[in-house]
Amino acid sequence: MTVSDRWLLPDGVEDILPPLAGQIESLRRDVMDTCQRWGYQLVIPPLIEYLESLFTGTGHDLELQTFKLTDQLTGRMMGVRADMTPQAARIDAHTLGQEGVTRLCYAGHVLHTRPKHMLTGRTPIQAGCELFGSASEAADLEIISLMLASLRVAGLPNVHLDLAHVSIYESLIGEAGFDRDTNAKIFDAMARKSVPELDQLLGDCPAGSAGARLRELARVSGGPEAVAEARKVLSGASEDLSAALDQLDQVAQMLARDFPEVSFGFDFCELRGYNYHTGLVFAAYAPGHGDTVAKGGRYDAIGSDFGRARPATGFSLDIRALVTLGDHSVSATKAIWAPAVSDGKLEKSIADLRVTDTVVRALPEDSEVDPTTRGCDRKLVKQGDHWVVQKLG
Repeated sequence: MTVSDRWLLPDGVEDILPPLAGQIESLRRDVMDTCQRWGYQLVIPPLIEYLESLFTGTGHDLELQTFKLTDQLTGRMMGVRADMTPQAARIDAHTLGQEGVTRLCYAGHVLHTRPKHMLTGRTPIQAGCELFGSASEAADLEIISLMLASLRVAGLPNVHLDLAHVSIYESLIGEAGFDRDTNAKIFDAMARKSVPELDQLLGDCPAGSAGARLRELARVSGGPEAVAEARKVLSGASEDLSAALDQLDQVAQMLARDFPEVSFGFDFCELRGYNYHTGLVFAAYAPGHGDTVAKGGRYDAIGSDFGRARPATGFSLDIRALVTLGDHSVSATKAIWAPAVSDGKLEKSIADLRVTDTVVRALPEDSEVDPTTRGCDRKLVKQGDHWVVQKLG
């Protein structure tokens, strides 16, 4: 490595500089404030944990995205978190152990072995909320509503929300009775929405069978008409599948009432994520961004894997991406320039001003510095025996 290469960062890793850093922090605070106003309590999970804890209840995708290292104290394998949802589930199951409904929110960096999308890096700033202890439709509706409210705070225009239900796929694939290898191929093709591959895998399934229904569902997506089409495909199937469609329809209607600016759709191939979802799932999209800007869903199985069965639902979003895509207003507060003078009354004035204002104190090396280049629009000047604030220029 040459001297000029010593300052290079790994691909997908970046410094966040002013003013972007300030915009990201402002949005992080506003999103967390929004979550807390809805009754969600802030938690700060650790950056690293033992692998057994990070991967409990999650799928293979999360393992591939996790950096692994050896704990020098114990010799055990540890991982740098790639997703904070399992950490929140662990906190609910063991650290808190509360009865009834628990609402948690969080924000912090996660680390991915590879960028999830060509427009993203490997160190997203993840924020999210998790609701534990309720299996009700009202809990799903609350989480989705809070996610959309957070996107409103970010000033994100033209949000599109896709809704799906994992149990529809799970019920049909279980009924079909394929071997493990075929199941994996079908899941992969569904997640990638590869209709030709599904036709090849399921083309021999007789009409009306679970496999044939899966093949037909892969072609069903769109607005409210998609639910009606899915009902035709699933006609004669179990009542559980009909109930899942009813839930999708009802939740979409209530969300459309409360968020008229959001467009809604249904995608019955929506199986992306970390493979731990069990019920209603959702993903938000915005123009100009090829990946989701926020996503989530129900994941009732993780709690039982931690030894405490708890229904759960939640969402997560990338603060860094939202700053780029949204129109989140940040107040551009200008600072006050204070001279490099040793004066007790000046020190008192600076201390009083810093209760509500930003004061930049000049150092001896700043004698030739233009205060406006340091974000200042005012300055402290001495008038008689007092220091007063005056506008620059």
